[in-house]
Amino acid sequence: MGQTTIRITENLHKALRSLKDSGESFENLIWDLIEPYLELSSSTKRNIERSREEYVRGETFTLEEIKKEFNL
Repeated sequence: MGQTTIRITENLHKALRSLKDSGESFENLIWDLIEPYLELSSSTKRNIERSREEYVRGETFTLEEIKKEFNL
């Protein structure tokens, strides 16, 4: 299989380096990071993105609030 080079910022390189185990290749690390997304349907990916946006806007509930709402 062929190889290619990608350009990333030094900050991203440092972040990736901090995530990988000693001796682990960057390729294996990147595969581990993206694999969950490759298995998700497009509708699930949209739902995840929508949830992230809601979280950023502060549209969240605490566990205590949910328990109270559902009398748990």
